[in-house]
Amino acid sequence: MSRVFLLSPARCDGKRAKMLLNPTATFELARKIRAPGGAPIGEVFSFLSGLYFRGKLAYATAFGEPVGGFVITTDRGLVTADTLVTRDDLLAFSNVDLATAGERYVAPLRKHAEELASRIEGDSLVVLLGSIATGKYCDTLTAVFGRRLVFPSTFVGRGDMSRGGLLLRHARDGRELEYEPVVGAIRHGKRPPRLERLR
Repeated sequence: MSRVFLLSPARCDGKRAKMLLNPTATFELARKIRAPGGAPIGEVFSFLSGLYFRGKLAYATAFGEPVGGFVITTDRGLVTADTLVTRDDLLAFSNVDLATAGERYVAPLRKHAEELASRIEGDSLVVLLGSIATGKYCDTLTAVFGRRLVFPSTFVGRGDMSRGGLLLRHARDGRELEYEPVVGAIRHGKRPPRLERLR
């Protein structure tokens, strides 16, 4: 059974965002996003949000097709993790508030989800690597994928850092997590024990 991974958008660290968007920054990634060709969105979001997105990307690369999965954007629906983005693209993403964006956010996400649903096999799982606590991703995606939309059951109750660490460990060890359908799932739960430090 094949798995397609959907990675929720990066939650930006303000200091990292300022570093990356600084027009005089000289480190490689900052130079890339200022160039016409841009830089892969997976690499950019990993820098902006740190451990959580880095964990999602590593896990989707280890277990999914396409490699790295699809990244959910604020105004362009689903894009592959190797899609190139520029500084202007990042500024456009940051100007969209998911809480108030409405169809500007939902319409392209729904369109791309429907296109994806028409391409994948009927028994394929669509794995959401992101929060199911709110409807900002789940409502649109479950309307398209139904019970094929699943999430790692161990995500319930964990914070972003814990989820990122968990995903990195499983990607490194080649051990896939267990999933359950988003439809009917318990979306809030007791916080699990802390993860042991990576060695």
